[in-house]
Amino acid sequence: MSVPAANVVLHPLVQTKLSILRDVRTSSKDFRQTVHDISVLLGYEASRQLQLLSYQGQTPVSQFTGVTVQPRVGLVPILRAGAGMTDALLSLHPEASVHHLGLFREKISLQAVEYYNKLGEQTRPDIAFLLDPMVATGHTALSAVGMLIEWGLPISSIKLVAIIVAEEGFKALRKEYPDLEIWCAGIDPQLVRHNDEEGKIAPGLGDAGDRLFNSHPPNAPY
Repeated sequence: MSVPAANVVLHPLVQTKLSILRDVRTSSKDFRQTVHDISVLLGYEASRQLQLLSYQGQTPVSQFTGVTVQPRVGLVPILRAGAGMTDALLSLHPEASVHHLGLFREKISLQAVEYYNKLGEQTRPDIAFLLDPMVATGHTALSAVGMLIEWGLPISSIKLVAIIVAEEGFKALRKEYPDLEIWCAGIDPQLVRHNDEEGKIAPGLGDAGDRLFNSHPPNAPY
């Protein structure tokens, strides 16, 4: 079964930064900075189709017709690793509202478990950027998309921005939500067992949360 087309950003800068993230030698400090940098580039690409609203302004010389982004933008980072992408997207959309979702993957079933939900009824955006550096089985992303739909957003208003998506997770997302807009830097072919835990993306990045926040176990290679 072939994987449907995705918005994989193949820009040389994106792919160079992806290689830095993959490298086991990359320090936590450099990993964190590179996640920020690549998230800016992915967010820029994912913002291409946002509608614009015209207005009349004044330069020091004369009047001009300017534009501004029309829809209200919301950022929805999936904790904890999605927090590493938030400031990058805020640099592009400084007026965006931020709504955190806490989801973790249960180790045996690999199903997503919700532990935190900060979707505010009074601040529902028109467009939501769902942020998670890595999509493995897709269960967490599927749960998050479902929560956004229950919140009142149509699927056309949700943009999933990830750095790496496993082929299995991508297929699961496409099967459940064929119209979901997905932006990423690469689709990796495998999910493997690593350190007695199923569902690690290969080649992947390792544990993005541990590498972002320098909280990996002693002697871990990432």
